[in-house]
Amino acid sequence: MSERFQDLNIKPYLKAAIEDLHFEELTQIQEQVIPLALEGKDIIGQSQTGSGKTHAFLIPIFESLKEDVQQVQAVITTPTRELAEQIYIVASHLASFSETPIKIGRYVGGTDKKQTIERLGVQPQIVIGTPGRIKDLAINERALLVHTAKMFVVDEADMTLETGFLTDIDQIAGTMGKDLQMMVFSATIPQALKPFLKKYMTVPTHIHIQPRQQTAVKINHILYPTKHRSRVNIVANLLKTINPYLAIIFVNTKQHATEVSNALTSQGLQVGQIHGDLTPRQRRQMMQRIRNLDFQYIVATDIAARGIDIEGVSHVINYELPQDLEFYIHRVGRTARGNYDGVAITLYDSAEEELLQELEERGIKFNYKELKNGELVTVNARNSRQKREKKENEIDKIAKAKVRKPKKVTPGYKKKMKFEMDKVKRQERRKRK
Repeated sequence: MSERFQDLNIKPYLKAAIEDLHFEELTQIQEQVIPLALEGKDIIGQSQTGSGKTHAFLIPIFESLKEDVQQVQAVITTPTRELAEQIYIVASHLASFSETPIKIGRYVGGTDKKQTIERLGVQPQIVIGTPGRIKDLAINERALLVHTAKMFVVDEADMTLETGFLTDIDQIAGTMGKDLQMMVFSATIPQALKPFLKKYMTVPTHIHIQPRQQTAVKINHILYPTKHRSRVNIVANLLKTINPYLAIIFVNTKQHATEVSNALTSQGLQVGQIHGDLTPRQRRQMMQRIRNLDFQYIVATDIAARGIDIEGVSHVINYELPQDLEFYIHRVGRTARGNYDGVAITLYDSAEEELLQELEERGIKFNYKELKNGELVTVNARNSRQKREKKENEIDKIAKAKVRKPKKVTPGYKKKMKFEMDKVKRQERRKRK
């Protein structure tokens, strides 16, 4: 049975904040991380999106915080502005229940740096932001005094590595003391991340939460065969047919994002884009327009969309399968949130067979559908023919083993053997239905 938040030995105002959220039992990642973090241990935490890791590291930070000391005590980095904003909102909620004011600083690119530096006359106690902006303020400008921090959290470490921010993280950590407690959270632990972990972490505890289910139960996973047809046209026809409340179309590259978005727009669809080439201002404007429901369809890349919480996504469409299948989990996790159902449609061709097999081995069950006469109808599975052939071969072997050629042949024995073998085959087929 999961531990309850109210049983934790934490400050009363933190319990009040948790109660306000109507959280009762700890999630798996919280149950394992919080006690160790409260003991000051270094932690590597692996868990999927939506596992509750933000509270897993924020509760120990607030518990260790000296509210009356006005200096940087904890630093949290995350690779995107949107993720920084989400963590800032959660941290601000916890802080609002403290009788002593707690100063939380949020530092991301695309904001007025001069104004930010002026406000650093009073140092924040908790720093949340993107690695580039924190490094700029702390090391280049020497305005943000992160060297006093006792706790350092690197969130979404694998994405931090992919987006090229690990060098900035390295420089930030290098200014901090030897008694620094570090917590690193990541969906995956790439090989290139391990030297960094070894450099800064002292005998870390590796917590890997294997999700009970790879994806939400309420997601209907659909495979749609392309059969060498235009993927853009398939997606356009799908969107016009199913008319989703809000759909995200995932692609693998920024170039594909632009191409697909332009092609869908040319067919009269309202399409927004989220990818790495957008300027900070464009990203803010795009996210605001998405929240205002100006767009029914959003074309996105994995790096840009990971961690962004867009409410009301009814459908996810994989224009192409990601090469790193962890991103499949992140993609489809954008839908079926709360008490709602969701649909994830993946376009595929024969070249993606290995990726599909790996997803099936992870426990994902696909339904096969295709548009016919303006309706999305069930079609045969991609491997149904091979399964039928394999099944028939097995039945043939059983029939041959049971019906043997008689030692003494008589006229018409072949016809009798065939009759007996057909009888055995019918029995076997009935058993396997």
